[in-house]
Amino acid sequence: MTGRRRLPQYVSEFADRHGKMHVRFRRKGQATYYFKSVPWSADFMQEYEACMAKEAAPRLIVGASRTKPGTFSALIAAYYSTPEFTGLRDSTKVTYRGIIERFREKHGDKRVALIERQHIKAIIGAMAETPSAANNLLDRLKSLMTLALDIGLRKDDPTIRVRGFRISGDGFHTWTEDEIQQFEDRHPIGTQPRLALALMLFTGQRRSDAVTMGWQHIDGDLIHVRQQKTDARLAIRIHSSLRQVLSGTSRDNLTFIVTSHGKPFTPAGFGNWFRERCDEAGLSQCSAHGLRKAAARRLAEAGCSNQQIKAVTGHKTDKEVSRYTAAADQQRLAGQAIDSVDGGEREQTLANRPRRLAKTAAKPLIRKGP
Repeated sequence: MTGRRRLPQYVSEFADRHGKMHVRFRRKGQATYYFKSVPWSADFMQEYEACMAKEAAPRLIVGASRTKPGTFSALIAAYYSTPEFTGLRDSTKVTYRGIIERFREKHGDKRVALIERQHIKAIIGAMAETPSAANNLLDRLKSLMTLALDIGLRKDDPTIRVRGFRISGDGFHTWTEDEIQQFEDRHPIGTQPRLALALMLFTGQRRSDAVTMGWQHIDGDLIHVRQQKTDARLAIRIHSSLRQVLSGTSRDNLTFIVTSHGKPFTPAGFGNWFRERCDEAGLSQCSAHGLRKAAARRLAEAGCSNQQIKAVTGHKTDKEVSRYTAAADQQRLAGQAIDSVDGGEREQTLANRPRRLAKTAAKPLIRKGP
């Protein structure tokens, strides 16, 4: 009898009464999900990732069937079935669910019709220590209130003119060249951390894309990427440094980066794991996302245009790219400006020098007597 094939955690296969084989995801606290793709294929791994993120196999909410009409729990359940939510990317759905479910745990049993602007301001104001999280929650509450208006739970929107916090800084720290070198010194070629760094730094991709990359995406001098967040398809030439790191990478796994158990990472799991590897290198200020910014910075410092940078990173607009390249652009433009002034002054000095010499030569060297 042929043994069962190895499958990812929480995944099993069985034959129904007609003898047809099925592969399903079963995890306590989540709905059962039946896979549509062949196990270990790229599409299968995307489905599995969505299950692990509680999107394809959403978390089961105790008492959800007994949700009271008019409460935030009922409004949230209705929001999850709207085109506004179902049309989002899977990764965005996971993020939004996390924000909304945390709000539901505290306020799910409260009536939507009774909440007022002062309550919204108090909820957001209480999150002053985490301003980004507060602003994200406010955005989700605005969406919920818009739905409440549409379905008749409200006659007004209490989130109107409620402002979030002003965020200072530019988000995730961009790795410097010294920090990159420090990480490489701690994690040499042949280690998983060094492989992870090289994949993100030399492709400019997000962690959600780095964890899906494998040998099947390599075609000659190109690595093919289908971005999870935007669905953009990219073909990026493999940098010589990345090729050096990949040369010693095993071909036994579906993905380049694997856990200690030889299984693919989830984006969240990879982020936590990479955070620990940064700490080991004494780089507590660095993160996986900061490498994407460092890649864009390097491209900007090399004089690449916005179009060239977008071709690598997959960004859609110049505005998105500018967030990553502002510092490099400022330094380059400032240098060009000073060079133009400095060079102009030198040219003017050289141009005037012969005339001054000529005037000096024209004066008599010996004063004649009276």
